Amino acid sequence: MIYHLQDKVVLITGASGGIGASCARELYKLGAKLVLTDLSQKALDTLAAEFAKERVLAMAMDVTDWKSIKKVTNIALSTFGKIDIVFANAGISWKESAYTVFNCDESEFKKILEVDLLGVWRTIKSTLPEVVKNKGQVVVTSSIYAFTNGMCNAPYATSKAGIEMLARSLRAELAGKSASASVLYPGWITTPLTEGVFGGDSLTTKMREIGFPPILRNTISPEKVAKALVKGLQHRKPRIIVPARWVPIQLFRGIVGIFSDWFLANHTRIQSMLLELEDRTKK
Repeated sequence: MIYHLQDKVVLITGASGGIGASCARELYKLGAKLVLTDLSQKALDTLAAEFAKERVLAMAMDVTDWKSIKKVTNIALSTFGKIDIVFANAGISWKESAYTVFNCDESEFKKILEVDLLGVWRTIKSTLPEVVKNKGQVVVTSSIYAFTNGMCNAPYATSKAGIEMLARSLRAELAGKSASASVLYPGWITTPLTEGVFGGDSLTTKMREIGFPPILRNTISPEKVAKALVKGLQHRKPRIIVPARWVPIQLFRGIVGIFSDWFLANHTRIQSMLLELEDRTKK
């Protein structure tokens, strides 16, 4: 059966970013009411101006703060009377450059985990009673990093693998309640998070080109992710993988993982570039 999005109330974290904003627009087209959250109220207000006032609530929210999440949740309930779908999409990565575990800043590593892993957990935990009551859905934005090697991006990859299992576990737990959880796995997307490895940083760009086959090197737009998300919600899909060329990698992740781990550890040029990266980012 199709899960219709007309009049569904959707709470989106990281709403002002590329994927979040594109998904908000696509959901709005299908009649959803939006609760847009992010750190910047100004960015949210700019996005909210695109929509009818009676169908949107835009509020700054910090996913590392329980009180902030619960405050927004309560206001959303008083405004729309319910929450049907929670799209836990907020995520960050390294601020300035790629780092290895050996030379990264401990506080920045921890911050990424706080937002990308625990922030998703806090968002889900705070809103889950509403989702269950309305037989709704939870969607988390994981990544291809959930099943590919996270070299030079360990805290981000660790978080994405962690929230994948969180959502998978949740889906099994919700099945008897007629609610569901799904994992969104975007590939390379044209957003600020990927600028470094797509020309912004010549070293990490070259590492990406060596580490991935040509068919997996290209980006897609956030708009394509949004269309895939909507289709996934309509059919309560457990996995939403976009673009589809990543599906075989996910299906054979065990075998691919063994090979890729060996390849990265034994490729002399990549190992040399890792040392170069660490040398230029010494604290």
